[in-house]
Amino acid sequence: MKERVRDLTDNLSKTIVGKEDAIKLVLVAMLSGGHVLLEDVPGVGKTLLAKSLARSVNGKFQRIQCTPDLLPSDITGTNIWNPNSREFEFLSGPVFANVLLADEINRATPRTQSALLEVMEEQQVTVDGDARQVPKPFFVVATQNPVEYQGTFPLPEAQMDRFVISLSLGYPGFSEEVDMLQMHQSRIRPEELAPCISLDEVRQLQANVQEIHVEKSIQEYIVKIAQKSRDYEGIILGVSPRGTVALQRAAQAYAYLADRDFILTDDIKYLAPFVLAHRVIVSGGKNAKEVIQSLVATITDPSTPESGYSLPIA
Repeated sequence: MKERVRDLTDNLSKTIVGKEDAIKLVLVAMLSGGHVLLEDVPGVGKTLLAKSLARSVNGKFQRIQCTPDLLPSDITGTNIWNPNSREFEFLSGPVFANVLLADEINRATPRTQSALLEVMEEQQVTVDGDARQVPKPFFVVATQNPVEYQGTFPLPEAQMDRFVISLSLGYPGFSEEVDMLQMHQSRIRPEELAPCISLDEVRQLQANVQEIHVEKSIQEYIVKIAQKSRDYEGIILGVSPRGTVALQRAAQAYAYLADRDFILTDDIKYLAPFVLAHRVIVSGGKNAKEVIQSLVATITDPSTPESGYSLPIA
């Protein structure tokens, strides 16, 4: 099954140039059963990445362009009256997809944003008292522009906590942007990608990730980071218990992508800013990712000789 992950990565690289690390982090979010928040300026490939991923896994793709007048029912769906059958019928919304792109999610009102809370956590929507399951796998790719705030509604902490990973694609390098222009001449589009993995295989990969072994000392390391964040200079609101679970799940997926059946502390150190930064509130306009990095540096690494613990041998 791990060969299928490499096939998926290679397929995404056909449309997404020079973003191997970003692709890996997005796959970490998906394989861990979570969702990803892309915070970046327009035009760097966020939509392209979501559409390419849906095509690569042969899944259903839906896009929500978030605006202030968007209603919760526009996302979840609603019951409509059928005069022929003389009964209400459910008209499903775009949330019934395998890959859902919530574009500029912070332009939707808090009421509409909250329509995603249930489905992102429980993979179901409740309309008029009836709970309906969404297709599985279900993966949300949400985007927001971090430099444009006019007419936006900042995501509340409960909403941010639903995302396993938050990252920025960033601008491509010089050679990467040249490659991108050459690629556009050949007109490689997401819809032209050949699916390289099935939805059943994605579900199996998610199940395999859950089997990755986590040493108790690694779990203690994760908890120490989370608890330190609740009493750390520069952090107003620390990491919730959901954050510790998310960090462990992400580390399991990252280890699986690295062809390992155990987690290293280096995995935790690398992933912590992507998993935890959007879950904390920092003071004084500080960079949350940098604060998390400095916090992690203060925690004793259980893999060091002084700790008395040695990592498993691959």
